This record gives sequence, C-alpha cells and structure tokens, in this order.
Amino acid sequence: MHITSRDNARFKQLKKLAESARERRKLTQTLLDGAHLLQAYLAEFGLPRLLIIPEGVPATAEVADLARACAKADTLILTPALFAELSPVATPSGILALVDIPHLALPATSHFGLLLEDIQDPGNLGSLLRSAAAAGVDQVWLSPGCADAWSPRVLRGGMGAHFLLPIVERADLGAVAAAFHGQTLATCLGGLPLYGLDLTGPVAFIIGNEGAGLSMELQIVASTRVAIPMPGRVESLNAAAAAAICLFERVRQVSH
Repeated sequence: MHITSRDNARFKQLKKLAESARERRKLTQTLLDGAHLLQAYLAEFGLPRLLIIPEGVPATAEVADLARACAKADTLILTPALFAELSPVATPSGILALVDIPHLALPATSHFGLLLEDIQDPGNLGSLLRSAAAAGVDQVWLSPGCADAWSPRVLRGGMGAHFLLPIVERADLGAVAAAFHGQTLATCLGGLPLYGLDLTGPVAFIIGNEGAGLSMELQIVASTRVAIPMPGRVESLNAAAAAAICLFERVRQVSH
C-alpha cells in the first residue's frame, strides 16, 4: 500500500498510535522505530503486523535485510515527509513496524524486582528498563505517573528490553512493596550505604521521580532506605544511573 496524503485514514491511525498512550492502550499496539528494535521483536515474536518504509529513500544494508526477512508481512510505503511524522527521532531510521504489544508471563514470585515511581522522561525510562533487563530483573512495576512504557521514545531507549522483561504499568507501588516477599529498598538521601547491605536474597529496588525523588509514602512502606555513597561534591544521581548502580551491585553480590 502506498500513502501520499496525511488525510489518509490509515496514516491518521498510525499517527495517533505514535502520539497517544491512550490509543496504544486501546488497541494494544505500538510502533517500533529502527532496525535494532525490529530485530529484537522478530527474534522473540515473529513478523510485525505492518512494515512501514519511506518511498525513494536508499535503505542501509541492515534495513534491506530486515525488509527481506519481513517479506511476508504487509508493507506500507509512505512519502519521506509522512514517514518523518511517525518517527520519534529527528533523523528517521528508515524502517518502522506496527506490532501488537506483547504480554510476557509474570513470574509466580518475583526475586529481583524494580519499582519505578513517576519516571516521566521517556529516555530515562527506556534506560531504566534496559538496565533492568541486562541485570536479570524478573519484573518491573511502573506507577501511574510514569511515562508510557510502550511509547516509541521509551521503546527506542529500551533497545529491546521490553521484549524480555515483564512490565506492569499503572501499578499501586505501595501495595506491591508491602506484598513483596524479600527486601524492598527505597533509594533516597540519608539511607544506609548500598555497599554494606546483603543483597543476595529476594530484592526489589524502588526508584523515584527525576526531580522530586521518592515519595515519603514509599520510603515508609519500604523495608530499608538505601543510599549510594557519593564522595564527590554532588547531591544526587540521574535516576537511570542510580538504578543501574543498585541493580548491578546486586548482580555482583549474587555472582560471588
């Protein structure tokens, strides 16, 4: 199918999916941008619902290989201008895909969890999910105030983590923390030093908003307040950096 007008009904629907979390939840579909994300999706779930490519734009070898791998999928050709409207980046990657949002099976019992409160920057959330997947986290819970996990920008930041990691959105983090069967560690200033804690058992880290930090409600419900020792002259770390340090300290302890 070839679309040249932004008034086309199919294009309008794709634009809604690119821009609206409500539309993504309603249809349980999203757009993947770029060869790496599509490769990761293909490896886990097979063909996308729809492959979307720009007309007349020379494809890289990687994109051409992916297009051949998806030859049996429906293909939509857009003018470069329309394609750019769907892309979440200033320089479009040359390939998009419409996919069903996957629902990974949740573990019967979580042993290594991550609770995220009101992480609003899509890049931060994507990085957090990528670190969680790399560290072997078995479940992530997002508060209602978090960015939409399945937005194209968060997906791009996650680099395929979404397809490996059970994610629960709009979760009641207080209830999740209270029910967790191991340590729940609230990251905040004034907590116990991270490196002095035994993290070898079931652990769930709780990471707060980029600016406001972690709410007092979650600090109170957590079993332990924890801080990352910082001898330098700064007061705090980026949420994604703080989470990566915490998660991989647990990985270090378990691997020894």
